[in-house]
Amino acid sequence: MQDYKKIDYDRNKDVVLRYIPGHFVTPNSHVNYYMDLTDMKSRQREARATGEELAENYISSDIIDTILCLNGMEVVGAYLANKLTKAGLLSANSHKTIYITSPEYNVSGQMMFRENNQHMIKGKRVLVLIDTATTGATLQSAIGSIGFYGGTIVGISAIFSVATQIENIPIRSLYSTRDLPDYASYRSDSCPMCKNGIPVDAICNGFGYSTL
Repeated sequence: MQDYKKIDYDRNKDVVLRYIPGHFVTPNSHVNYYMDLTDMKSRQREARATGEELAENYISSDIIDTILCLNGMEVVGAYLANKLTKAGLLSANSHKTIYITSPEYNVSGQMMFRENNQHMIKGKRVLVLIDTATTGATLQSAIGSIGFYGGTIVGISAIFSVATQIENIPIRSLYSTRDLPDYASYRSDSCPMCKNGIPVDAICNGFGYSTL
């Protein structure tokens, strides 16, 4: 694979998008860039900066009760919640603070919440936090799950997103195709890289990548 490239965020030097050009297989598509968000999700300084920058989009929101973290975004979610709380954002929860949770997946790959966690979704105003939003399949699953368990989505936040909305819900992201205008995502049965015989560099998911 090629070496990492990076894009610095204009407002905060600690927010850095690292990516690798190539041919990558994700659970839902083939893409020409792998976004390595490991440090943004796991290293304290970068996770804090990322969470605080994402929070800027919701400072003026009315109420957020729960942040639903997808693909290992819990650390970023904690810093996002901390920034919103310090900014005076209200929560309808009795303890006046924000829940931070993530889903479990059943054998069919559907998101689920067990009885001891359902109170974080039922009747709550939920902000969905994801690392990258490309095909929208993971977000579609989250939207369906939150509705099933009686929650209401107040927004979707991402580090990188191709789309600006899904089901009329705005997706607010730090990076988009404005930063990577040649980013492309293809269905596995219509990937031009495969048709041109370009070998797959790695298989990727929310945990990282495995080279072939």
